[in-house]
Amino acid sequence: MSKIWKTTTMLAALAGLGLLGLNRAQADEVGQSTIYGDLTFVTQDMLNQAEHDGNNFLMTHGNYSQTRYYPNSQINAFNVQHLHPAWIFQTDVMESMETAPIVVNGVMYVTTSFDHVFALNARTGEQLWEYKHKLGPISVYCCGPNNRGVAVYENMVYLATLDAKLVALNAKTGKVVWQTELADPELGYSETMAPTVVNGKVLIGTNGGEYGIRGFVRAYDAKTGKLLWNFHTIPENSVGVWGTKDATGHDLHRDIAAEKAALAKLGDPYKRLGGGVWQNPAVDLKLNRIYFNVGNPSPDLDGSPRPGDNLYTDSLVSLDLDTGKYVCHYQYIPHDVWDLDAVSPAVLVDVKDNDGKIVPGVIHAGKTGYVYVNDRRDCHLIRFSEPMVPQENMFALPTHGIGTRMLPGANGGVEWSPMAVDPHLSLAYAINLHQPMHYSVAEAAYPAGKLWLGGAFKVIPGEPQWGNITAVDYDTGKIAWQVRTEQPMIGGVLATGGGLVFTGEGNGYFKAYDSKTGAELWRFQAGAGVNAPPSSYTVEGKQYIVVGAGGNTQLDYKRGNAIIAFTLY
Repeated sequence: MSKIWKTTTMLAALAGLGLLGLNRAQADEVGQSTIYGDLTFVTQDMLNQAEHDGNNFLMTHGNYSQTRYYPNSQINAFNVQHLHPAWIFQTDVMESMETAPIVVNGVMYVTTSFDHVFALNARTGEQLWEYKHKLGPISVYCCGPNNRGVAVYENMVYLATLDAKLVALNAKTGKVVWQTELADPELGYSETMAPTVVNGKVLIGTNGGEYGIRGFVRAYDAKTGKLLWNFHTIPENSVGVWGTKDATGHDLHRDIAAEKAALAKLGDPYKRLGGGVWQNPAVDLKLNRIYFNVGNPSPDLDGSPRPGDNLYTDSLVSLDLDTGKYVCHYQYIPHDVWDLDAVSPAVLVDVKDNDGKIVPGVIHAGKTGYVYVNDRRDCHLIRFSEPMVPQENMFALPTHGIGTRMLPGANGGVEWSPMAVDPHLSLAYAINLHQPMHYSVAEAAYPAGKLWLGGAFKVIPGEPQWGNITAVDYDTGKIAWQVRTEQPMIGGVLATGGGLVFTGEGNGYFKAYDSKTGAELWRFQAGAGVNAPPSSYTVEGKQYIVVGAGGNTQLDYKRGNAIIAFTLY
């Protein structure tokens, strides 16, 4: 059930009172036909051409390259001040919202916490159908009951769930076509990421790096749910090369002799080493490869039970799309004991190498506060950006008791929040957190499916916290512009052909900035934290911007349940 708000005056009043999303009305009947086009079939060619599609928003990050760049310019820097709400849809879940709306031929798919899926009329916001996943008795998750969206392919919609299942729904009715269990949730496996579908394969990773799981990325048959291939993000030989520095040359203060002695005594820790994958893989159709970032080792802060580099944690990894076989990797932080892992999605762009030659690149933003630029062909690091946030004692070892003061804290830099790219400006846009923390270590045995941090990271009371939006030139690593925000930023970014960058804040503001200069051009108060990635689409010649306003569990921003679409007229 839901309510659609269409009156701007009433909307503004509700937003000002913080009451968005408190009332609901009876929804449309489940299973009614779609409004625009034939939604029962999304072709592979449509997905291949998604980056040029000015009508739809076919993937959670826009396209296989994950640039979050929407090419249309009807809404632009000259008229964005006239942007106003077209409609508001209120879900039946008042909780953290991280969904990236998918739009196909005038129909929108959004998700909520606890794995509800809604199909909406993208022009009016009216509900077409709802699917409520029946969660099993066991579901664990470190950072909120979130879901980041669905994937669409042919006549189905795909959802990954908190209780570690992959579900295929009929795109027209929302009915379950097939369902498969990805892993045992009692062991700490869960899913918050959206799947990616390509060439008949549903690609999915796993969460659970804080629970002593063994991470994976898998491909399932899109028609049947049959497992096609599996890649363990933790290899049986996880030791690596005993690296003593991070990607930027900082000393990691490792005691290699002690680690080697522990390895001889304990053996390789690969079975419980973590290595979850938080975000979708990027797909290079030309090279027939995928690229994704692997998260932290487990336990997070205590390195004593996990000697070695802990491959492939804190790494960029590339696999063959057809077979899932390893191609290459680059590890940014060997033997991470700071939870400064790689969780923001990989983005494929052409970049300049150090000789000025254009090469296929892959970039991502780290919790460290750097944007990393790698060569897509062999994964080697080309450059890293200027730091986007202050860095202090960044690789000082956690200690017992009150702990070691360090920043960025364990949330970043850049958390899971996806960047956006304007390829015409060679700029990547990232949102950052500044949260000084104390890091403490406390040895603990493997707890079998329960949180296994090996210590704690705690925000320091009384110290200022804030965020920023940063534009980085990925051809040089230089910061082009930066705007500070009053609260740490988490959610995501959208760039458009209209010269705009859209992103939201925990205080409820959704804003548009000039993509070249960072000048704020427009803002709207949504009444709840805007901590989800925006999308854009066009229906009947009218461009819309859409975003979820539901707040965030991880940073405890004000909860809500609104999907808000904006247009010019």
